Amino acid sequence: MTAAAAPTSTVRAVVCTEYGEPESLRMESRPSSPLAPGHVRVRVGAAAVNFPDVLLVANRYQISVPPPFVPGSEYAGTVVEVADDADGFSVGDRVTGTGLVGAFADEVVAPTKVLKKIPDGIDDRTAASFGVAHRTAYHTLRSVARLQPGERLVVLGAGGGVGLAAVQLGVALGASVTAVASSADKLAVASSYGAAHTIDHRTSDLRSALKDALPEGADVVVDPVGGELSEPALRSLARGGRFVTIGYASGSIPRIPLNLVLVKGIRIMGFQFQDLDPEEYRRNEAELVDLLVSGTAVPHIGADYPLEDAARALRHVADGRAVGKVVIDMSR
Repeated sequence: MTAAAAPTSTVRAVVCTEYGEPESLRMESRPSSPLAPGHVRVRVGAAAVNFPDVLLVANRYQISVPPPFVPGSEYAGTVVEVADDADGFSVGDRVTGTGLVGAFADEVVAPTKVLKKIPDGIDDRTAASFGVAHRTAYHTLRSVARLQPGERLVVLGAGGGVGLAAVQLGVALGASVTAVASSADKLAVASSYGAAHTIDHRTSDLRSALKDALPEGADVVVDPVGGELSEPALRSLARGGRFVTIGYASGSIPRIPLNLVLVKGIRIMGFQFQDLDPEEYRRNEAELVDLLVSGTAVPHIGADYPLEDAARALRHVADGRAVGKVVIDMSR
């Protein structure tokens, strides 16, 4: 086993001791986890907050994690200890990782298969915020929707992490993007990343607004929201259009009238990482790194909090106030 220094005996961690609202989370000092075979110990520099974190704490996610557990699914930091059989990583490597839980703590012990090395010049906050949202959006656009240059893309929830990433990446792929969000502030950010049209669905009728913006219809709709927005967005599609559902941040799963699918020849698809073709997955990942390093696609961090305020960070996301990504910054 190789180590820069012996791990600390205790670490700070935010713990869900019982299911409930974000305010039920507690900060604790916990024993440092033992280093399992094939794992490395990562000192966390930053962790990103995602909507599924809120759902897991409330036991409303599609997977249940029994308490007590440390929430958080996305992090970046520095390797401080490496098991003998953890090939490919060394002490001092800067890495980003994902997992169902565990990120809201000073350190994470993770298997090497969930880690990626951070490119030079990318800080922990950016690296922690990039993985889940931008990978979800890019694989959705590139390999599920198969978005083409010049096509018309509608992005629902365009102020959130995945939605704003889809706006950025849709523009990078050459599409004309219509951003739909719930406030002028969110739409201003989407516009700054290249959205050609913006629609505030809380102050306008979405179906009419989409018809005005796209009189010939949309080619692709990306929907991380669900609820009452899905059907009017589906109706906005041109004949042969593609609708990709990737989540239900509204808390409601929509009921789609299948006659619309029949009459317009629409294709409705869902996104899951495990369904991707391995060769396309590798191609997409390489392209994403290039987009990040070049500055073409960089996560927008709308708010950050220290670890002790993790409950406030989750509340920020739960209430739909997040613009882009919300980050827990361990240096604060």
